[in-house]
Order: sequence, then C-alpha cells, then structure tokens
Amino acid sequence: MKQRKHQTIIDHYEACLARHGDSHLGVDWPNKQDAEKRYAVMLNVISEPRAGLTLLDFGCGASHLYDFLRQSRFSDITYYGLDVSPAFYELSRNKYPENTYYCLDVVAEPEKLPKFDYVVMNGVFTEKCDLEFDEMLAYFKQVLRAVFPKVRCGLAFNVMSKAVDWERDDLFHLPLDTLVDFLTKELSRHFVIRNDYGLYEYTVYVYKEPLYG
Repeated sequence: MKQRKHQTIIDHYEACLARHGDSHLGVDWPNKQDAEKRYAVMLNVISEPRAGLTLLDFGCGASHLYDFLRQSRFSDITYYGLDVSPAFYELSRNKYPENTYYCLDVVAEPEKLPKFDYVVMNGVFTEKCDLEFDEMLAYFKQVLRAVFPKVRCGLAFNVMSKAVDWERDDLFHLPLDTLVDFLTKELSRHFVIRNDYGLYEYTVYVYKEPLYG
C-alpha cells in the first residue's frame, strides 16, 4: 500500500498521546485554557443550536470537544466523532460508548461518511509536521473537497495565521488569499473568517447558504 503523505501527522499526534496521555498535551495543545477557547470558537459555527442537530467532530482525538459541549449551550446537539488514528478512535470509543465514532480516512473512502448538519475540524490543519507547504495545501484541499459535500449547514476549521512575528516550519500558516481563492472556486462563497480570539491562528466558518437575507 502506498504510504500516505499525511501519515507523518498521524504519527506525531499518536506520539503525543503515548507521551502525555488523555490531556490537552496528548492532542498537542500547549495549554488547556487556549484549547477550551478553541472549542468555544468551533461551536459558534452553529448560529441557532437546537435539539436534533447533528455535529461531527472531525479529528476528534480524545473527544475533549464533547466534554466541553456537554457543559455548554450546545448540550442538546447530537455529537459524532471521527479520527483516522486507531489509537484515538479506541480511546474515544471506550470513554464514551454512547456516542458513534468513525475510524476513517475520508480522502480514501468518502462514501463511508454520512451527512451531518455541522462539521468541526479543530486542529486538523494547524500542524504540517515535516510536510512541505504545497503537500499540506494539497492535503487540506483534498480533505475539504471530501467533507464539504457531507455538510448540510456549516463547517468550521482552523489554520495558523500569517499575521505573526515568526512562523514555525512544522505549522501550516495559510495565506488568506490562497484560502479565499479555494473557498470561492470550490466550496462556497458564504464564509466567515475569525481572527478575534487572541491566538496565532484563525478559524473559518463555511456555510452552504447565506446566514442573512
């Protein structure tokens, strides 16, 4: 079988889990407070939370977003998790057997993923590890092309900002013009870019339909 170029990212996160266990460090977030800020921003892609909505946590890791969701105004939403890593899939499934989880490479098998009202992808595209920028950009586009058709309402993801004092070679700093060109040509013209929450990244909400009007 041909080695997946993004396997290096999977290996990195599994090494973090092995080293730090079920914690924010185990999913490679430097501190818990900033991680929880990201969860809040991700969930705010949902403009009107209500019972019956479905949410896929794509790249769910240890399901820390689910922990946050249960204590928030989004607690009536039905949560699903997906992770390409068997280690994280088993961890989440064992923690929360009441949830449905998928262990799936959506680029290779998009037909196995059903539709959801909302999909959030927290940290899926922030690190590129030893991939070249163009390799990570290609992977980013492949994943979003596969996932967006599975979204009924909206999608959220984050990437590292270019508006920083310096860039790390292992992080995915995505220029806004590159992002907007891709979104408008291939996904949707209805999107919001959030750079208002104090971290060196930005979050994008992409919608199937306009929110207003």
